Amino acid sequence: MALAQVLLNGLLLGGIYACIGAGFSIVWGVVNIINILHGSFIVLGAYGAFFAHQHLGLHPFMAMLPLAGLGYLLGQGLQRHLIRHVMAAKVLVTLTLTFGLNLLLNNLMIYAFSADFRKVVLPNQEPLVLAGLTLPMDRLLSMLAAAGVVLATHLLVTRTMLGRSIVAVRMDPQAATLMGVDVDRTFAITFGLGTALAIVAGAILSPIFPISPTAADSYLGKAFIVCVLGGLGSLPGVLAGGIVLGLVESLGAFYLGPDHSLTLSFGLLLLFLLLRPQGLLGRKGFE
Repeated sequence: MALAQVLLNGLLLGGIYACIGAGFSIVWGVVNIINILHGSFIVLGAYGAFFAHQHLGLHPFMAMLPLAGLGYLLGQGLQRHLIRHVMAAKVLVTLTLTFGLNLLLNNLMIYAFSADFRKVVLPNQEPLVLAGLTLPMDRLLSMLAAAGVVLATHLLVTRTMLGRSIVAVRMDPQAATLMGVDVDRTFAITFGLGTALAIVAGAILSPIFPISPTAADSYLGKAFIVCVLGGLGSLPGVLAGGIVLGLVESLGAFYLGPDHSLTLSFGLLLLFLLLRPQGLLGRKGFE
């Protein structure tokens, strides 16, 4: 029964991790930028949900849509006015730019909100007990919301003209240009979408994990691992990678202690990079 509870906790955690990695995967897979800002965007979304709940009485899930809209505008603006000018440069240049922007955003959040930990506390969060297994309501609801966000994004990418443009640019920007796709506009939209997903992930995480700018690096690391495990640019792969990471961390914490869960996560990352660099559902050879 204890093992079943651990596996259940891993599944719940894995669904949440998938939402953390979705925006990072889209930006990396389409725009070909390793967005170091991603973790800070997640924290910014969590702060948005916290203040919306504290001052407006909004549930974090109700605040997701307006926060996502603001995040989209922020990401699109950054891409159009800053990142667009260095996209043709080597990856080290874009990496350095997003790293510098991340330092700026992180320090602005520390200045504005301090580094003290905050958390959204929701009422009526009694755990649900089924067949002797305990399902924490906050994690269950957050996992369902995260899975819904990933599914909605997958449908957007696979069932709409915008999504087809994104996929075309991901496959071959030059061919997409010849077919009439506005590549620069698609890059800006994709970066905006990735930022919006990061903001939404922060709102989903806000009832579960403490909120502080110091958590940004941890979220960035989780997103990177999820993308490598699942496959770059694949939203079903992100869901699979998140679940694998959640299960590995839960089992590692149960058998080896919570201090070793991070070691196991990065050990799994190295194993995949050596044996299956395209991830679980990624396409071999894709860069």
